Amino acid sequence: MAKRAAPEVNAGSMADIAFLLLIFFLVTTTIEVDSGLNRKLPPIEETEPPVIKQKNIFTVLLNGNDQLLVEDEIMEIKDLRQAAIDFLDNGGDGSCSYCKGKRNPDSSDNPTKAIISLKNERETSYKQYISVQNELVAAYNVLRNKRAEALYGMSFTEMEANANDVNWPGNKAKLKDQIDQIKEEYPQKLSEVQ
Repeated sequence: MAKRAAPEVNAGSMADIAFLLLIFFLVTTTIEVDSGLNRKLPPIEETEPPVIKQKNIFTVLLNGNDQLLVEDEIMEIKDLRQAAIDFLDNGGDGSCSYCKGKRNPDSSDNPTKAIISLKNERETSYKQYISVQNELVAAYNVLRNKRAEALYGMSFTEMEANANDVNWPGNKAKLKDQIDQIKEEYPQKLSEVQ
């Protein structure tokens, strides 16, 4: 018997098919983008850092057991926001005409001078770290909302939403100036220490 030759498969268009499949999967695949905390790093300054009084620093420590230590006292996370608000809005030196705090001379002088210092350890859980961050940022938002309500009759959150809304009918330049004024009165000075 004679040997039969096996029929050959025409592979000439195989490269075209592979190329088309590759393009199909590249076009239809969605790539997830990681989201993180929206924090803007301060610019690098060549000058000497300013001298900051210790009473203008609000120290928040988060240890490896997820315990919160605020100004050397153990605190629950639910009380952190109010403690930060009391510190920021103190007006201890009397230079802040819009501060509604107790004007305690041992606490912060002015919201523009007040700094919140957050320190955490490597063993701190990410969930607890984010919770502390949220409470501290919320303290700034509460104060900014109160100030915006007093000056302009709408919350700071609404003002920012209107500034980003393309269909908002008002004067965007004026709104931007108002937002900048509130940010100057209550600047978000959140320092993270290693």
